[in-house]
Amino acid sequence: MTTWLSQEAYDRLKSEYAQLTGEGRSFIVKKIEAAREEGDLKENSGYHAAKEEQGKMEARIKQLRHLLETAQVGDAPAADGTVKAGMVVDIQFEGGALDGEKERFLLGSREQAGDVDIEVYSAQSPLGGAVLGEAVGSTVGYTLPNGRELSARILDAQPFSG
Repeated sequence: MTTWLSQEAYDRLKSEYAQLTGEGRSFIVKKIEAAREEGDLKENSGYHAAKEEQGKMEARIKQLRHLLETAQVGDAPAADGTVKAGMVVDIQFEGGALDGEKERFLLGSREQAGDVDIEVYSAQSPLGGAVLGEAVGSTVGYTLPNGRELSARILDAQPFSG
């Protein structure tokens, strides 16, 4: 699955990846070695904490590597009336308990949003998958993970400007 990223987001993530695979790994190895020298590993909380930190860091490195390898880098998609990844989408729920409620979200990845305070839905999420490729003004239905059905009307879709 391709993820759209702005050049700025791509560069930020590439820098994080370089830091984690360079200085980050060196630092955690030193922490583990120092904790190992303290003695019995079974009861060494510093060692176990450092190993857990290493596991989390390696998971983030793997996530970043995949994201950088599959990213489509460039300008946000043009506002042509169709919902695409990299757009901010406005919807209004129709029917049910949420009838009339509006929601605004970025269709993309949390990494693209950066420090911007906005909900993010991936194209693989039920709502994200339902709106992707649909025209502004259309109503889409989708199934929630709990099996409930929801409908939403797409009010607008504009390029994310970060």
